[in-house]
Amino acid sequence: MSTLRFNTTINCANCVRAITPTLNGEPAISSWQVDTDTPNKVLTVNGDLSAEQVVALVQEAGFEARPA
Repeated sequence: MSTLRFNTTINCANCVRAITPTLNGEPAISSWQVDTDTPNKVLTVNGDLSAEQVVALVQEAGFEARPA
């Protein structure tokens, strides 16, 4: 299991609610959180996915992500 961090466009509680079904629905993710108080809106993901797979999931939900 690895911990990956991404700068994102997930910038508010409504955005977090919008992406929750996508990230919670991925069995390879054991936990995740978004720090919307930081300028880069850092998403931290714990699980067995590559950075590219997480970026694809975030994009699927309508947001942007790039490795931090």
